[in-house]
Amino acid sequence: MRAEQHGVTGAVEPAGRADADADQRAAQLPALGIDIGGTKVAGGVVAPDGTILDTARRATPGKSVTATEDAISAVVDELAQRHGGPLVGVGVGAAGWFDRTGDTVLFSPHLAWRHQALRKDLVGRLQRPLWVGNDADAAAWAEYRYGAARGSSLMLMITLGTGIGGGIVIDGRLQRGSHGVAGEWGHMRVVPDGRLCACGNRGCWEQYASGNALGHTAREVADHSPAAAADLLDRVDGNAARLTGEVVARAAADGDPLAIELLCEVGTWLGQGIADLSAILDPDVVVIGGGVSVLGETVLAPARERLERALPGRGFRPGPRVVAAELGAQAGLVGAADLVRRAVADGDG
Repeated sequence: MRAEQHGVTGAVEPAGRADADADQRAAQLPALGIDIGGTKVAGGVVAPDGTILDTARRATPGKSVTATEDAISAVVDELAQRHGGPLVGVGVGAAGWFDRTGDTVLFSPHLAWRHQALRKDLVGRLQRPLWVGNDADAAAWAEYRYGAARGSSLMLMITLGTGIGGGIVIDGRLQRGSHGVAGEWGHMRVVPDGRLCACGNRGCWEQYASGNALGHTAREVADHSPAAAADLLDRVDGNAARLTGEVVARAAADGDPLAIELLCEVGTWLGQGIADLSAILDPDVVVIGGGVSVLGETVLAPARERLERALPGRGFRPGPRVVAAELGAQAGLVGAADLVRRAVADGDG
């Protein structure tokens, strides 16, 4: 869907040259980026240098496909109206598994999409060039273009939140996999017959190195040794069932020794998984994003230590740099905006 199909006109000239010029002009325009999570639809007007010029958001009505698409349209309309000038298109990143084309959401854990033709639905509503894909892919692209992985040849993004997601950029190209679901690191099995995962398998990496894992381990400690977890239990009125990753993270930030120990354990599991990924993909940089990553070196230092001890061929080969993401919670919308800009500039939008 080319920009000139949406009202961009000019002097008559050979079609090939006109198309190329229009596509290159599009690369210099701001784009709209949309990041859809379980609780909010966040949008932004993003300049070609990655600067966010304006933002808007709506609550995500996750149980209704139509209402979710209404929320996306409302954010796009609000931002476009306030911006007033030309926009190259809309990039949409959403939590879920997409097919290779990005046309269809195969499954979304927090939203109502099941084999939903999202691109077809949205392109009819928005009437703008469109990129649609996984939110962690969009975040990975943002970190490659503007953040902690600038200039890398092979970067991996690992998003640590409720679970673990991520993305891959190789030689300047986002890799979505043969079926569109590459980068679901969280479901590598690291403990045979370990904790049951929501995906249906046991022992998945995200059961040991995520926000959910942090809360799970804290509850285990509180159940088996309440005295050791006394300070944590005080934060939840003695109810161990209310111990979540967020509670533990706040306690660690306040200096609670047990909470810090539990975060170090998450970091150690993180480092082991990075070592396993390095054996397969040999990245030059691994960027850690997501909610848990804001704890910084409390998690990253033990991850690097474990990576150094577990990297296959250690001592005879370099390992990847492990760094914190730079763009924070807005990486998804920044990456989605740049991906639609790139698609239009390449004539694919």
